[in-house]
Amino acid sequence: MAQENMNTETTQNTQINNPGSAAFRPEYAVRDVQAGVITATMAIPLSIGIALMSDYPIQVGLATVAFASFIGFLFAWFRPGNFIGAPGIAAGLAPILAMGVATFGIQNMAFIIFLTATFQALIWKFNWQRYLLMAVPGYLVEGLLAGIGLKIALKFMPFLWMLPVGVAAGEEFWSDARVQVIALSVIGAILFFMLFKKYKDTKPAIPYFALIVYGIIAAMFVDVKMLKVEDVEFTLALPIPSFDSAWMWVYAFFFALMLAVVDVIEQVMSNAAIEKIDPLKRPCNSNNSLLSIWVSNMGSSFFGGMTNLDGLAKSSTNRLAGAYTKLSVLIIGLLITFFVFNSQYLDHLPYFALAIIMTFVGIKMVMGVLHTAKHGPYAMLLATLCGLLVFKVGIFEGLIITLVVHALIYYVIFSKIECQPTGTIVRQYFSKFKDDEKEIN
Repeated sequence: MAQENMNTETTQNTQINNPGSAAFRPEYAVRDVQAGVITATMAIPLSIGIALMSDYPIQVGLATVAFASFIGFLFAWFRPGNFIGAPGIAAGLAPILAMGVATFGIQNMAFIIFLTATFQALIWKFNWQRYLLMAVPGYLVEGLLAGIGLKIALKFMPFLWMLPVGVAAGEEFWSDARVQVIALSVIGAILFFMLFKKYKDTKPAIPYFALIVYGIIAAMFVDVKMLKVEDVEFTLALPIPSFDSAWMWVYAFFFALMLAVVDVIEQVMSNAAIEKIDPLKRPCNSNNSLLSIWVSNMGSSFFGGMTNLDGLAKSSTNRLAGAYTKLSVLIIGLLITFFVFNSQYLDHLPYFALAIIMTFVGIKMVMGVLHTAKHGPYAMLLATLCGLLVFKVGIFEGLIITLVVHALIYYVIFSKIECQPTGTIVRQYFSKFKDDEKEIN
């Protein structure tokens, strides 16, 4: 035990004296390359599903992941945020991006992402993420993600029984063609869940790989709806918007602010989890991670890309696959880049396999609300309310309404039960921000 502690301390000292070791260490090179290949196997179908959910072209989603991976590897040489986190487009942001596409049009989303990155740059510059975590409790974020997860699951579930183009459904739902697709989906789901249960703590990429292989083989014998990747012409251009009214400018401002805040909070929460699973117990630096995120987001806005963060699902896979440094992230970026420019190979992927993956992701996000039970019954009830409002009313509106309800309950407790004047309640609330700032200084 003493020797293990000594090795850990030596490793941490090495990171301080040589930050570049976060990007590459020769003794771990083989493991990192292997981890990158395995994580990419899981990340590609997941990223495709998230891009579809976001109403973005698939190639754009994959290009965003590749670009963020290259930036993450580059920054690991001198400003490492974490050591095994794998960047990518986040499932939790997909419905928000889809709402943006519907509101502003895909042609204006580059500006929205640029504005989001600008807000994130300010948050990084002044280290404001600690205030965001106090203003928006973590259990409310879990509730918000649960509501988004429900949207994702219900969005992709119809693909589990959807017929291919050109196949008439007929008047009856249970046609022979439909039964075949449903049977394939059920078998695929059982295969995926069994493998996930068995290998989630050792080889988490196996269920994804097995499902994709099963789907490709099944599509050779049964006519199913297949993925069709439309070619996108990538061009570098300034993210200049074309809004029709002044109101759209105002709405774009608040929409990008919401997107930036959710992105930042998710990254900080992911970093806390990544630090716990780091094989060498190296501490994470969330502010450095935010630097990598906003640079990646700002860069992606110039080719019409999406937002990114170090997702916990991909990062956990990266860790369990054997990653020790960000070299694994470079491998992920290289492999995904191959499919960006050779997207015809993705046309062999059936929709029902993607639907199984994304429905599973959505259900996992919904189940995440159970994690709030550790904060007590109030936190769980408020998180559940937030999830239901996000699903029913809207993402931005649901979160705002829940925060207002939280503030009213806070006010009633202290004003009516503890008989404190309004001024004292307000001062007590804002004092925690000042106390946190003094503690950091």
